[in-house]
Amino acid sequence: MKKLFTILAALAMTAAVATAQDEPAAPAGKWETSSTPALKASEFLYNNWSKSGNSQIDVTGTFFGNYKYTHPKFVWDNVVDLAYGYAWQDLDNSSADSVGGLFETRRKSNDKIDLTSAISWNAYKGWGASFTANLKTQFGSGYEYDGIGINQTQKLVSSFFAPAYLTTALSFEYKKTDWSVSLSFLTGKTTFVCNDSLIADDKTYGVIQPDNFLATDPTTFNHVYFALGSYVRAQYLKKDILPNLDLYARIELFYDYKKPKNMSWNAIDAYVVDPADPDAKPDGCKYTLADEETWADLQGKGWFAKRAFETDLDFELKLDYRLSKHISANFATNLKWDTDFSGMGNWGHWQLYQMAGVQIFFSWKTPKE
Repeated sequence: MKKLFTILAALAMTAAVATAQDEPAAPAGKWETSSTPALKASEFLYNNWSKSGNSQIDVTGTFFGNYKYTHPKFVWDNVVDLAYGYAWQDLDNSSADSVGGLFETRRKSNDKIDLTSAISWNAYKGWGASFTANLKTQFGSGYEYDGIGINQTQKLVSSFFAPAYLTTALSFEYKKTDWSVSLSFLTGKTTFVCNDSLIADDKTYGVIQPDNFLATDPTTFNHVYFALGSYVRAQYLKKDILPNLDLYARIELFYDYKKPKNMSWNAIDAYVVDPADPDAKPDGCKYTLADEETWADLQGKGWFAKRAFETDLDFELKLDYRLSKHISANFATNLKWDTDFSGMGNWGHWQLYQMAGVQIFFSWKTPKE
């Protein structure tokens, strides 16, 4: 009997091995990668020029990488979008009098770290689920400037990881070849401000400070704020939308479920503006006014207007026209709305970045099979 069981077990194992050998191997996934570093430079020089103008040199380096792993059951997509640039400017036209005074002012012209990793599963006719993680911050310090030349002063408004935003979302997604839309009702957005001097100066970017906050005591500072809310992201990427012209567009909307409480709408609505002090802060209100904004501007808003006011918006558009294998003309704009940023100048909560120029670029892609 024992021998019979041994023979049957051996036959079963042999059949299993033979069956496994006959079955085709599961198809493996494949990588598609592209890396595009680029350098953009522009120069303007004016000296005794009747039409006037300010001399300037601008140098910006960028890197855009897309690394996609496609498997029969899922797609893992990774995007690296980096930029850093400086502009040397002659704001007071000192170059007309002294060569030594040329380009005495240096200001940052671009600064961006944007990393995205998303894994998605296709379910039915383009619909599926995805998990996305996105990190946004900057390389260097950002300043608000006042004055020009030797009289110029600067005030720190941002730095590396101050702020930084980490967004993680489990989403429903509809995906086509060139575009996708994802919607999540359960999204975590963590804001980091890892700079004590900014927090002490009330530039917290929405990181709520504790009740015992004391500007002179860093041990009382909060450096992280976690928001839970809804997130909508739509993206369009089309190569050769016209001959040699590439288009990339992205829009993100995020609503923090705790924002109404943080905004202290009741304190704002109940506040009576004092003509003698229109910018006085209502008791209990954690909101900071933008320049040229008064509390009366926020009073009387309806339910929908309040929700729209509280929603963060991030819109980006890029156009690249390839003039040759390594030279392209490009245009980019980035528009943001965020009530956690009180603003500089007259823009208030709207933030705008726009760039146009010609650049030298290189591109490495996965060889075609």
